[in-house]
Amino acid sequence: MKGIWMLVTIAGLSAAGIGCRAIEENPQDAVQAQTQPANRPVAVDVAIARNGSLATEVEYAGTTSPIREVSVRSRLEGRLLNLNVDIGDRVSAGQAIAQLDNAELFATVLQAEAEIAARQAEVAQANAAVGNARSQAERARLEYRQAQADANRFSQLAKQGAVSKQVAENALTQARAAEQIFFASEQQVRLQQQTVGAAAQRVAVQQAIRLREQERQSYTIITAPIDGVVLERMSETGNLLFPGNEVLKLGDFSQIKVVVQVSELAISQIRPQQPVDVRFDAIPNQKFTGRVKRISPAADPVARLLPVEVIIPNPGGKLGSGKLARVKFLSQQQQQTIVPVAALEVTKKNSSKPKPGEKQSQPKTATILVIEGDEEQPQVAEREVTLGDRRDGKVVILTGLTEGERVVVRSGGKLEAGNPVRISVLSEKES
Repeated sequence: MKGIWMLVTIAGLSAAGIGCRAIEENPQDAVQAQTQPANRPVAVDVAIARNGSLATEVEYAGTTSPIREVSVRSRLEGRLLNLNVDIGDRVSAGQAIAQLDNAELFATVLQAEAEIAARQAEVAQANAAVGNARSQAERARLEYRQAQADANRFSQLAKQGAVSKQVAENALTQARAAEQIFFASEQQVRLQQQTVGAAAQRVAVQQAIRLREQERQSYTIITAPIDGVVLERMSETGNLLFPGNEVLKLGDFSQIKVVVQVSELAISQIRPQQPVDVRFDAIPNQKFTGRVKRISPAADPVARLLPVEVIIPNPGGKLGSGKLARVKFLSQQQQQTIVPVAALEVTKKNSSKPKPGEKQSQPKTATILVIEGDEEQPQVAEREVTLGDRRDGKVVILTGLTEGERVVVRSGGKLEAGNPVRISVLSEKES
């Protein structure tokens, strides 16, 4: 057994001797073997500098509803013969959506038209009577003129002694009688004209009644007052409706309304027309932007929460009612360049141990490693930056870095300026 161990030891020493001789014979190869690992790219995790704010954004939950809801009601009494739409159907303003029984109203309209015809016949008769009265008045006028002329002539003859005074007086009496007949015929013309006016008024009244009944008849066709979606059916075919009974409920989804409850402490940071970001669990890959429409002045006396109404445009009609909405009120603070705090910990130039009894202070400047070069052969470069506020693992870069630049946040080995790197699959990608 001891012999075997001696053979192994001798073989090992021989191999070591051969290796030493190889290094002595080829020192350049040995140097290359030592430097080759140092030039190999180091795997790094990269983050992208982005513009943003460190202000804490609270997410509020609310439920979507249409910008307005309209109740479609019956305007008269009648049996519902037909209801053409169902829940979820889209309707346009003026579209016929229901039909009431109109048989009784149809008969009422026919009766009104018959009354109009009768009153128009009365007007025609009155006009004919006016014509007869005018003819009689004209005849009486001519007879009166003739009698007046005869009275004047016989009066002159009586003065000359050609005729007796009695003849002249009889002619004067006939002239006065003809005058009275003429005045009476003119009065009759005026009375007949008043009869025509009264008959014409009765025609106008009946025409107004017909228009009213025709309008009531049009109410038997129930139309949509707005463009919208049917939210609820309140009645069914065959039901007897009375004026004011609800038939349908429509929702206007051209915009979506979300009401969220905000604490009285946070309400001071919200104002009308402030932009908001809204996400929906039903549409996870899309973000919507809305605005604050109204802030209620009355808070819940128990929870101390104030309702805030948010309006979201909905041009494609993708958003519906009853969906869970997650609302974030966008901060009005100035946008700044932000990177993870881990970018400050990659290089040891930023680390310093505090003295005993001294607190660690946040440095105002730091050195970070930035990715430069092309995508195939990236390398790192040192960058002096000025630091701002820190919060939630992020730090504001005031100067020295711009949005979109890539910084190293984690390294697989020691890095110095100019070292080649290999960007890991865990690195942040440009969106």
